[in-house]
Amino acid sequence: MTISKSSSTTPLPRLQALAGAIDTFSELTGRAIAWLTLAMMALTCVVVVMRYGLGRGSIALQESVTYLHACVFLLGAAFTLKRDAHVRVDIFYRRFSARTKAWINSIGTLVFLLPVAVFLLLVSWDFVAISWKIGEVSADTGGIPAVFLLKTLLPLGAVTLALQGLAELARNLLTLISEPP
Repeated sequence: MTISKSSSTTPLPRLQALAGAIDTFSELTGRAIAWLTLAMMALTCVVVVMRYGLGRGSIALQESVTYLHACVFLLGAAFTLKRDAHVRVDIFYRRFSARTKAWINSIGTLVFLLPVAVFLLLVSWDFVAISWKIGEVSADTGGIPAVFLLKTLLPLGAVTLALQGLAELARNLLTLISEPP
């Protein structure tokens, strides 16, 4: 009697589904976060017009530009990785086979991306926890009374980047399994 392995019981479709789910999450959040750049530009214009045109300033508006920039940078990193839009030296890479690229990307993810993401998560955890505990507010009068929210972006960015790194690792593993050597 032979036992046939159904494709639904092998881990490959589940691995592909997991990578797809993470990709969808990164794509949706990335597209939403991209709109923050427009808000950041508009707020910067408002700050400039208020300060130099009307002679009035707003610390909260100035800080909100910083908050938006932090959101775009920290939460947009996973979207950038998903879109393969990060900085890479493509002189040799672009000529490599899909299998060689998968090896390079897997090693880069395991040696650099995931350890850095875990390090950022661990290092920022207490920093953020203390900020939440004391309800940290802006040091400037009239500033945004939610510095703890800004600091929360650090571990959140690390988690989203690590998740997308796992999706990339899964996709590279699937390439290594399916591509002939």
